[in-house]
Amino acid sequence: MSFDADIIVVGAGPAGLGFCRTLAQSPVSILVLEKQSEESVTQPSFDGREIALTHASRQSMQELGIWQNLPPNEIYLLKDAKVFNGTSDYQLHFEDSNPRIPGEGLGFLVPNYRIRQATYEAVKGQKNLTIRYGVGVKDVNLSAQGATVLLDNGEKVSARLVIAADSRFSNTRRQMGIGAEMNDFGRTVHVFRMRHTKSNEHTAIECFHYGRTLAILPLEEHLSSCVVTIDTHRSHEITDLSPEQLAQSIMTQLEHKLGDMTLEEKMVSYPLVGVHAKRFYGLSCAVIGDAAVGMHPVTAQGYNLGLQSGMILGGLIAEAAAAHQDIASPSLLNKYERKHMLSTRTIYHGTNFVVKLFTTEHPPAKLLRSAVMRFSNNFPPIKYLITRQLTKV
Repeated sequence: MSFDADIIVVGAGPAGLGFCRTLAQSPVSILVLEKQSEESVTQPSFDGREIALTHASRQSMQELGIWQNLPPNEIYLLKDAKVFNGTSDYQLHFEDSNPRIPGEGLGFLVPNYRIRQATYEAVKGQKNLTIRYGVGVKDVNLSAQGATVLLDNGEKVSARLVIAADSRFSNTRRQMGIGAEMNDFGRTVHVFRMRHTKSNEHTAIECFHYGRTLAILPLEEHLSSCVVTIDTHRSHEITDLSPEQLAQSIMTQLEHKLGDMTLEEKMVSYPLVGVHAKRFYGLSCAVIGDAAVGMHPVTAQGYNLGLQSGMILGGLIAEAAAAHQDIASPSLLNKYERKHMLSTRTIYHGTNFVVKLFTTEHPPAKLLRSAVMRFSNNFPPIKYLITRQLTKV
C-alpha cells in the first residue's frame, strides 16, 4: 500500500504529541489529526487543572525536551500528602522520605495548560511531523496492511498504523472496534484556586468528608488549587455559592488550617468518569493516553500513565524502524499492551476500589476505611508500597 504517512495520530494533546516526540529521531513520518483549532493547541488557555508529576515522569519529559519548556515558577514542589476521613482528625501521612532524591518530595504539580503548551513547543519543529488542525475523524477502516481514516470533510488519509489519543471518550477507539470499561461515578469535579494567609507547607490534603471530597493541591506557599468532588445532582451546592461563600465553605471544611481564604481564579467543572480500554491495540491500530486509560484523579496518575504509554509504544516503534521491521506488527503491538497493561490494570482497579470505599457512607464502610487508614499508617511495608506506587510511574 502507498501511505500518506507511516503513522496517523488522532489527537494533538499532551499524550499524542508526547508520543510523536519519542520518534523525533526516527525515520517514520507522522500525521497528527486534531479537531480543535491551531490556536487552541499552540496557545492553550488556563483550564483550572493542576497535574501531579512523578520523578519518573519528569525524567521522561526531560528526555523528550518537554520539561525544559515549562516556566520554572510554575513547577510546584509537592513535599507531603495527608489524607483525612470524615470528621476525624486522624491522618494518613505520606511524607518526603526518598533517600535517592532528597528534598524533592513526592513529585511536582504543574498547570495542565502549561504541559500542553510545553509539549507543543517540543514538537513544533519536528521534521517528520505534520499536524492538521480543524479536522475530525468520521471513520477508520483497518486491515493487516494498514489503516485508512475518513475525515469529516470527506477526505481519506492512510497509514501503516493509526493511534487514538483523543481523550477518554475517544470516538476513534470505538471506530477501531476497541471496547472500554467505563465507570461513571455520577459525580462532578469543581476546580478553583484560592489564596490563603497560612502556609500550605507544600503539602497536599485529601479530605473524604461525608457527601463530598475536598483536595487541596499546594502551588505557591500561599496559593492552592481546591478540588471539590460531589454528586452531580448536588453540584448546585457549590456552583450557586458566591466567591465569599465558597471561601467560607472551604475554610470551614479545612477547620481554618490555611487561615483566611479568597477565590483567585474562576471555577472549572467537569464530569467524573473513569475508563480503561479492554484492549490497547487491534489490527494496525493502538490506543494511548486517556484513550487507553482515563483515571479518577484521586491518585493523581492520569498524565503519568498517558506519558508512559507513549514512551513504551514510541520506544518499540523506534527500535523496529531502526531495524527496518514492521512498525505495526501484531507482536510489537502485543508487547506494548503487555507492558502498559501490567501497571494500568492494578492502578485503575485499585483506585476505583479506594474511591468506592472512601465515598460510601454506610456505617460498615466508614469503619473499614478508618481501619484501612490506621493499618496503612502503622505498617511501614504497606505505606512504602503505596508511596512508591504514587511516585514511581
